[in-house]
Amino acid sequence: MEHFSALPIFVTIVECGSFSLASQKLGLSKSAVSKRITLLEQSLGIQLLHRTTRSLSLTEAGARYFDYVRPAVKLAEEGLDAISELQQAPQGNLRIAVPMVFGRLHIAPLIPEFLRRYPKIQLQMQMDDKTTDLIAGGFDLAIRIGELPDSSLIARKIAPCLSVICASPEYLARHAAPQTPQQLSQHNCLFYSYFRDGVEWTFLSPQGPTRIQPNGNYQVNNSDAIHQATLDGLGIANLPRFMVDTDLQTGHLQALLADHPLPEHGIYAVYPQRKYLPTKVSVLIEFLMELLAERLGK
Repeated sequence: MEHFSALPIFVTIVECGSFSLASQKLGLSKSAVSKRITLLEQSLGIQLLHRTTRSLSLTEAGARYFDYVRPAVKLAEEGLDAISELQQAPQGNLRIAVPMVFGRLHIAPLIPEFLRRYPKIQLQMQMDDKTTDLIAGGFDLAIRIGELPDSSLIARKIAPCLSVICASPEYLARHAAPQTPQQLSQHNCLFYSYFRDGVEWTFLSPQGPTRIQPNGNYQVNNSDAIHQATLDGLGIANLPRFMVDTDLQTGHLQALLADHPLPEHGIYAVYPQRKYLPTKVSVLIEFLMELLAERLGK
């Protein structure tokens, strides 16, 4: 029994990448976590982890063992989630991954209210524009924007995402505003590195979609940086309205090509396929659908 009780600790250490982070997540002292792993290795008669003062890595045996025990630990956690529905309030650890800028603007401001509603939930949020591997990262839920690739994940649309081609008055004072998508070739366009459609911008019309590959001298993997460069008059950008609506209302940015709308994308809650969706996950999805509809005006 001592052996099996150490398995969640071993899995948490590997997922966190350090004893310190694992001890914080588990609510145990670092020495207690280290002792449990030492006892686990002694009971197995083999070393699972290479430890130095600066790094932590799996041995070959540890990697093989982790591949087997991690699904077992996750299945046990699902069992706890299933019976937690019998409790009066959602509870437990909830790990979510959200895009950096959307998370900062629209998810992070809602978290205090969510935790006031559900005080027995312990929420961990990772903000990153890269597409996170939910399974490998041990996440319960991710927020993703745009077209979703085919996968084994379950996706639920929680809000629409509208985009706009825009530029600052300063830029437009120096360059005549484009009247057609094709005229973007005469302008400096700014690119977001993680845009799912690459550098291709698609415009809709009764005749069908028009796809443009605009040119520009600035590409960056953070939409806040694109936003700021657009405000500073560097060029024309394709930005989500959830980021620039205030700028459009105040005149700091101007919408362009209004007769050539961009496709509507979705904001999705994405989660791993499983037999039972934990209550803590379902209440977060419902909460976000309720509040984001209000914040995004839809």
